[in-house]
Amino acid sequence: MTENLNIPAPAAKPAISEAFAALGLAQPLLQAVADLGFTQPTLVQQAAIPKAMQVGTEGHEYTDLMVSSQTGSGKTAAFLLPVLHTLIEQQEARDAQERADWDRQVAEAEAAGKPAPKRPKRKNPLLARHFKPATPGALVLCPTRELAQQVAHDGIDLVKHCRGLRIANVVGGMPYQMQIAKLQNADLVVATPGRLLDLQRSGQIQLDQVQFLVVDEADRMLDLGFADDLAEINRLTARRRQTMMFSATFAPRIQTLATRVMRDPQKVQIDTPQDRHVNIEQRLYWCDSPEHKRKLLDHWLRDAAIDQAIVFASTQIECDALAADLQQAGFAAVALHGALSQGLRNRRLMALRNGQVQILVATDVAARGIDVPTITHVFNYGLPMKAEDYTHRIGRTGRAGRQGLAVTMAEFRDRRKIGEIEAYSQQRIETQTIPGLEPRKPVYEFNDDRRGGRGGRQGRHGTGRNEGGFRGAPHHARGTGEGARVGFSKPAGSGGPGRQAFGDKRARHQDSKSFAGKGRASR
Repeated sequence: MTENLNIPAPAAKPAISEAFAALGLAQPLLQAVADLGFTQPTLVQQAAIPKAMQVGTEGHEYTDLMVSSQTGSGKTAAFLLPVLHTLIEQQEARDAQERADWDRQVAEAEAAGKPAPKRPKRKNPLLARHFKPATPGALVLCPTRELAQQVAHDGIDLVKHCRGLRIANVVGGMPYQMQIAKLQNADLVVATPGRLLDLQRSGQIQLDQVQFLVVDEADRMLDLGFADDLAEINRLTARRRQTMMFSATFAPRIQTLATRVMRDPQKVQIDTPQDRHVNIEQRLYWCDSPEHKRKLLDHWLRDAAIDQAIVFASTQIECDALAADLQQAGFAAVALHGALSQGLRNRRLMALRNGQVQILVATDVAARGIDVPTITHVFNYGLPMKAEDYTHRIGRTGRAGRQGLAVTMAEFRDRRKIGEIEAYSQQRIETQTIPGLEPRKPVYEFNDDRRGGRGGRQGRHGTGRNEGGFRGAPHHARGTGEGARVGFSKPAGSGGPGRQAFGDKRARHQDSKSFAGKGRASR
């Protein structure tokens, strides 16, 4: 008697996108893009990938690019895909040459009547006794650890069908020996400048064979004081064929950096500050006091439309206090800032991505390192030090064309900063009120006193705010005095502290992907 077995048929491979195939990418990359569910390249990918792939062709011995595009627009894939494409081509050429050399040796042995030579036994590169200095062909520099880890994760997803192509991620705060092991035979290294130079000085990595150098978030690099490290890495990779620099703007300081590290770069600018975040609704609520601001936040976090949210605080002290208040009120909330260990930061980000955390309370260390599609709301509870950081904060929602809501809560003393943000983005943030929670002072008095439209940003650039603890004393020493806990009332139906009833909402967002580069913290 034959037993009927219900064996499911193997799943069909996703169809390769014709739009991505038209870019001329290698087949393994096209299959990985299809597996990820992306069908259309974004504007920055359409503009940057063909230019980047010109390197090495006739008349394009060097092809340097300066790229400016909004957050969530796909910049990560815009530099990973062309770099990986070239590395794949080079690897295939090396493999073909090795096969030809082996066939020649076999033929010579047969002609001489000798036995065929034996292939050399491969050594396990993961054994410590076999460790040797890494010699990557491509290097991606990121200003923060979270961003570097996100970029490396995206790269690993893209090389899943590429046999023998390895990607390593090295950042500060992680075990040194573990990172040395990761570097073995790495073709592309994603790193923060400090840990990279530590490994180079100790002889664990050699940069003289780097062909492709990518500087991601160049403006943030300068903010965090990495100018000297960039100069050193520029010297160590002087033989490279291509440099790509990605930044929010082509500000004068970025232009100056480009003249030092690039050769006649081509510029790719997809949008300007006033074009950004058209799919993100921005609202401004004026507050009379810190207590009033807390009540507004409590009101907003009860909104059933929130799937997951980020609440940005100004300082690490405020961040910890606010997260503790939310936990006591029954929200699944955690804090994320530069004073936490890297392992703890990784675990909390993973909990956010897995839906175990609904509300992330963060400082600006997270503004450029998070890409979670289920983040529907961003709350600016504490305003950023610099106007351009506002755009990176609100860019954590509305990723890849989705809709998002950014709510800013400001006191009268913040009116100048609001003016600076509006002057930078060339957009006026709509002022709104909530019935029963209106400020005592008439709203028009707040609005009429906005300043900073002309030259308001002067004196705020180059402050070198050290939120992530990368250089000098940590910023959390400057408490605002607003960290005193003001109780939050529990949301209706909450099951007490630690409730985690938010993970089930993630599934409905999974079908809405487009291939925007993931967001992207450092030594």
